[in-house]
Order: sequence, then C-alpha cells, then structure tokens
Amino acid sequence: MAFQSINPATEALIAEYPEHGPDEIAQRLAAARAAFQSWREIGLGERTAALTRVAAVLERNQDTYARLITAEMGKPLGDARSEIAKCATVCRFYAERAAVLLAPEPAPTEAADSYVAFDPLGPVLAIMPWNFPFWQVFRFAAPALAAGNVGVLKHATNVCGTALAIESAFRDAGVPAGVFQTLLISSAAVESVIADDRIVAVTLTGSERAGAAVAAAAGRVVKKSVLELGGSDPFLVLADADLPRAAKQAAAARTVNSGQSCIAAKRFIVEDAVADRFVPLFVAAMEALPVGDPLDPRTRVGPLARRDLRDEVARQVERTVAAGAELACGGRVPDGPGFFYPPTVLDRVEPGMPAFDEEVFGPIAAVVRVRDEGEALVMANRSRYGLGASIWTGDVLRAKRLSRRLDAGMVFINDIVRSDPRLPFGGVKRSGFGRELSHYGLREFVNIRTIVVGAPTDTAPSSIIE
Repeated sequence: MAFQSINPATEALIAEYPEHGPDEIAQRLAAARAAFQSWREIGLGERTAALTRVAAVLERNQDTYARLITAEMGKPLGDARSEIAKCATVCRFYAERAAVLLAPEPAPTEAADSYVAFDPLGPVLAIMPWNFPFWQVFRFAAPALAAGNVGVLKHATNVCGTALAIESAFRDAGVPAGVFQTLLISSAAVESVIADDRIVAVTLTGSERAGAAVAAAAGRVVKKSVLELGGSDPFLVLADADLPRAAKQAAAARTVNSGQSCIAAKRFIVEDAVADRFVPLFVAAMEALPVGDPLDPRTRVGPLARRDLRDEVARQVERTVAAGAELACGGRVPDGPGFFYPPTVLDRVEPGMPAFDEEVFGPIAAVVRVRDEGEALVMANRSRYGLGASIWTGDVLRAKRLSRRLDAGMVFINDIVRSDPRLPFGGVKRSGFGRELSHYGLREFVNIRTIVVGAPTDTAPSSIIE
C-alpha cells in the first residue's frame, strides 16, 4: 500500500510513499529500544545540546520545511514559517530548562534522606495529526527526548513527506540513530505497535474517536497514554467588552490555521445587549480575510487539508442552517480547484444544531446569543469538550472569577487561546487527559521515582501502612 500526498490548493499529486511492512516496523522498534539504553545514559547535558542543534537545523531549513507544510496540508506560507520557528523555540526551551525541571526534588521525612527523581520510561509512540504537522510533533518530542525517552512517530498519512523530514532533521542534528524515527503505517497497524513490548507509552493528538481507540488499546496492555483531542472552544463576549477589538480577535481566533485547530474559537457566546452590534463587526472582520493560494503572502485563509474534510464542513453548515440558524456570511463551496471554504458566520445557533454540538474543523463561526453572564456560562459548558476558552470583558476580576467555572483546561482573558512552552496545554472532558508543555508535559513520560535512605539507627517508623 502507498500513501498519497496531495496538494490541497491544486489537487495535484505531490508524491506517494510505500507503507512500512511488519519487518520494517520490527526493525525500527528494535532500534528504538536499543537507542533508549544509550540515550538515557549519555547525560542530560548531551541530550539538551542535541536539542539545541535540532533547533539550529530547523532555523536553517525554515523555508524548505515551511514550503513542505504548505504543499502537503495547505497552511498559508507565513503561518508555516511561524510554525517552524515555534518548533525551534520549544527545543531551546527544554534545552535551557530541563536540568532544573528534572532535578531531584527533596521530600523530607524522618529518613536520613528522601527525595523524588524523574527518570525516563523508554520508547514512546506519538500519533500525530496533519494540521500542525511539525509543531505537534515537536511539542511532544522536545520534552520527551530531553527527559531521556526516545520517540517513534506515526504521522497522518497525508503528510508523509513532513514526517520523513522531521526524522531527517533529528538525524542532521547529530541525534543518535534510533532516538527519533518515523513509521509510515496506517491506523489499522497502530494497535499492534502499542501492544509491542518495546513501546512503553503512547501520546495522541487527534480526534475524539481516534483518542478513544488509542486509550482503549493502551489500557488493554496497561501503558501510559496522553490524549489531546478535539475542542469546541467558547469565546464569551460580555456586555462590557471592547466590541471592535473582540470582533477582530474573534475572526483571528476562528481562522487560525484556516480554522483547522483544536483550540480555535468555535462557539461565540454573546450577551443579547451587545449582539446586534458585535455580529456585524464580526462578519466584516471575517469577510475581510483574504482567501486563496497559500503561497501568496497576502493569503490569510488557505484551503482545507483534504476534500473529505471540506465536504464535511459544508454539510455541517447546511445542516445548521436547515435547523434554523441564520447564515450571516460565507457558506458556499467556491468554484474551481482546491479544497477551499470561505470564512462563514452562522448567527442564532442553538444547542442541538451541528455547529453547536460538533467540532467544526474549518473557518465556520457559530454565534450563540444569551441573556446574561449566567446563561453564557451554561452555554459555554454545554459541550462534551473542554479544551480552551476565552472571555472578553472590561472587568478582569470578573473574568478571573468566571474562568474558574468554565469546563476548560485553559482560559484566556481578553486574548485568544494559544500554546506556549511555558504553560501546560491540555483539556478536560472529551478533550482528553494529560498535559503537554511546561514542566507538567516534561513529566508525563517519566518514572516519578521515590528514593528513601534509611535512618542511621534501627528506629522503626511510627506506622507501617500500605
């Protein structure tokens, strides 16, 4: 079987990549296990130096990698360059801070010495999506490798060129063979890889359905998993918000990565008192975004990554309008080649409509009108997802109070949700479990080991209870 890479802006075939068979998979897993034995022992300083070299490779090849991203999944070229830069940043972040973040932590007891150490687990399987094809890999790989683990990547099959380029970046940086490898395999082969004794844990960024399957497979063999799944992030516009600024940022939040982001704002929950003023501002901001060739520096919204994804977005819009929502702008598949869909605003969306209940992975905004702050919270939490949320108000203290009542792993006040290596990233409910980035992400794939040195006398502890 061969995987195809198709340019979503032109629909032209870029390349075909043969799938790795059982023998190749076995060889790569054996190499990962062997590499782990030496990688964990070479010392943290050498591992972090390697990450610094990886950052340099990324920066040196920024334009080449960015053009590959744009060709394979349609991201506007400027955004693709920014993605590569962010990958270099996360490598340097852990290169500079891993020694402190992984240092043993004193845990004083009556023993002569007691502390907690953080030691690597082994080869970790990373199952990654196409929408941020470099960043989501490095978001896992930088902390995992700094901690002494090794990585095995199963990337989305429409970005095989990117997957192999990432493997080459580590190799070009002088990272030892086997420390980071790519498997070109289908989803059908994933369960057997998870079950292989040489894999010790698994992380997935992807759909709710894929996350449930991976968590079940990992659970059957009692292996650690971290899941970063879908989102239907609420964007709360309260009556005292700066409406022009909120509308401009709402358009940016909805169309990041052409709307193909788990943390893109999707449900715009607006108090009735200002809805009639906010919606026209929002529509104008959405309509002002240039749509077109992702290689054109003026383009802000490129094509969706695949035809099936574009067609599903179109169906969700049609079904939402049929259920009673008002189409304020967009909403029609354009003529011509490419998997394009225009920035679209659906007004008066309610629970039960697809644009409210489902994750819509494209530049489609659902405006939900509410009476007051209380109903805004109810509507925001009326979702099976709980990834990010943002609150727009002139009263920051009010927003801080509301933030603790939102079902979300991340809340941004008068700002749009984004990832940052310094902050933990992840969600609640069906948006997954576990955290990436910051010291929380660094410690997801380590053995948090208790070490106790006995007291110098034979004095028994005060109690021995399991």
